Amino acid sequence: MKLKMIPTRDGFGEGLIELGRRNKDVVVLSADLTDSTRAAWFKKEFPERFFGLGVAEQDMFGTAAGFALMGKIPFACTFGVFASGRAWDQIRVSIAYMNLNVKIGGTHGGISVGPDGATHQALEEISLMRILPNMTIVVPCDAIEAKKATIEAAKTKGPVYLRLGRSGVPVITKADSPFTIGKANLIREGADISIFACGHMVYESMLACDALEKEGIRPRLVNLHTPKPMDKDIVIKAARETGAIVTVEEHTVTGGFGSAIAEVVIQSYPVPIKMVGVQNKFGISGEPDELFEYFELKAKYIIKAVKEALDMKK
Repeated sequence: MKLKMIPTRDGFGEGLIELGRRNKDVVVLSADLTDSTRAAWFKKEFPERFFGLGVAEQDMFGTAAGFALMGKIPFACTFGVFASGRAWDQIRVSIAYMNLNVKIGGTHGGISVGPDGATHQALEEISLMRILPNMTIVVPCDAIEAKKATIEAAKTKGPVYLRLGRSGVPVITKADSPFTIGKANLIREGADISIFACGHMVYESMLACDALEKEGIRPRLVNLHTPKPMDKDIVIKAARETGAIVTVEEHTVTGGFGSAIAEVVIQSYPVPIKMVGVQNKFGISGEPDELFEYFELKAKYIIKAVKEALDMKK
């Protein structure tokens, strides 16, 4: 069956519209990337609650903090590389330190931005955001989950960072699939090894599991869409029951998703861990599929990591 290919930023845009209809306190801010972030969809329906700040990301987050202090629920949108990097100081001091109810839509995350190249490929957002106290981070695996995450973010107290992509990714969840921020979803049972993935890499991990099962290897697959606060129980349970873990992310392995899982495992139930992700490199320009091959993020590389982890387990 051919899966629909929809960018997670589209789910974000749909979620904003639904929130706008439900809650008059929701406002949306954009830093001159209104169409790209899908904030334009909210602007069209609720122009009086949309605010364009121009190419001024720091000002946008300061303004978002002001809205939050006045009781509004601001969603501030820009490319993830600008939100997590250019405006990190404002997010740290004006939002996270104050534990304000600001929601950050960081689109165009990862290498799937493609031809835009290293300056626009955000590979560090999870690392930069998860070190901030009070910050919640969600990395939806598809557009349906992104819509749910956007709506759930508005109900979550304090700052939330939503990591969203530009390119179409396979829709692998359904409208009635469970989703709760901070609660991971078990995709596939297995006893030999556990694979934890987030974002687009959930689908690649599903492909890897299909191939591994044909070889007699039974992997457990978990969609850990919330790197922070992490569902520690499911991680520790997996470590105890399967004895080895592979983490998969479209992000640097330095301080990222895999590191967050490793921190839980090493303090609770140490087992062998292999991390699939970008290995201490900046992005490069190219088509998304080419880049997934170049950075070794395809299913075949997940399979390789699984076999290496299983060897370490012996």
